Amino acid sequence: MIRIAALAALGILLSGCGFQPMYGGNLAPELSSIYVEDIAERNGFELRTRLIDVLNSDGVVTGKRYRLKINLSESSQGIALQNDAAITRYNNWLEARYVLSDAGGTVLHQGRQSELSSYNVVQSPYATVVAEQDSGKRAAQDLAERIRLELGAWFRRRR
Repeated sequence: MIRIAALAALGILLSGCGFQPMYGGNLAPELSSIYVEDIAERNGFELRTRLIDVLNSDGVVTGKRYRLKINLSESSQGIALQNDAAITRYNNWLEARYVLSDAGGTVLHQGRQSELSSYNVVQSPYATVVAEQDSGKRAAQDLAERIRLELGAWFRRRR
């Protein structure tokens, strides 16, 4: 009983301060009407695929009201050295600069998100390659979530 009263009081307080959940206003139609253009390279493919999933889009350009173009840049830096100068750990940066435009090509919103991921260099070259690819995949997935949040906030402000 106390728990129900506390939840009701919390709801009243939050509604009084103007709080609204980001997706409470049903932003799903806007987000799902975004066509994500192809992005080059392995991490670009991962970013595009994850964006299509989190935006609940179908990846088909037909019938979409918006287009999202992303330029992805990647860099890597060795950060841990052994006594013989062999690098044992890398930091990878992914930076996505994106432009949201309407179907006519008018730019509506631009943004930039970046993500850092790391991986270790181990004895097995195969394991190191797998770790590097996994690091890029995790960074691309995190970028997709951050871009979705930023686009959701932008659509929310437009209302």
